[in-house]
Amino acid sequence: MIIEPQEIERESMRIIREAIGEYSGPSENLPVIMRVIHATADFDFLHTLFFSENSVVRAREAIKSGVPVITDTNMLSAGISKRYGTNTVCCISDEQTRTEALSRHVTRAIVNIERAVREYPSAIYAIGNAPTGLIRLCELIREGRANPALVVGVPVGFVNVIEAKNMLASLTGTPRIIAHGNKGGTTVACAIINAILYGI
Repeated sequence: MIIEPQEIERESMRIIREAIGEYSGPSENLPVIMRVIHATADFDFLHTLFFSENSVVRAREAIKSGVPVITDTNMLSAGISKRYGTNTVCCISDEQTRTEALSRHVTRAIVNIERAVREYPSAIYAIGNAPTGLIRLCELIREGRANPALVVGVPVGFVNVIEAKNMLASLTGTPRIIAHGNKGGTTVACAIINAILYGI
């Protein structure tokens, strides 16, 4: 039996919504949670995704005003929908980033974030892979050098991941979406940003 692609997604979302059952959180957060579950087939995100107050609403307003989305990987940048003219920026593979990271003995993710903050201090930042980049972004926020419209902090892994997410969680004045625990990744970050976009 042949099923149209749109029907597959609709049926998947129906199954997910039915499995979630009663949801008492802000209505704008639910489509984001559902799209993350759709992308990962992991219902743990229903309980581990944290949204600061009005983070989704504020992110949509920022995107409509032309704010770019800074990403920590080219894969994430490529996966973000461009249907709204969304501008994504990632310098992780630039020769300047490589050279500076080598000379300073730091990760390319750190240099990528520093370069982005210098040019786009109020952008949306989406980090799904690089906890060192998220830690550096949090430091720049604390120093008053960055004031992001939203930080999506969902790096995956075991080294510096929990510490990076806890650091972001402590920045109560920053709009943020966090996947607590070790789970996350580029797929999760992409699903979050696209769900925000699809709701515009």
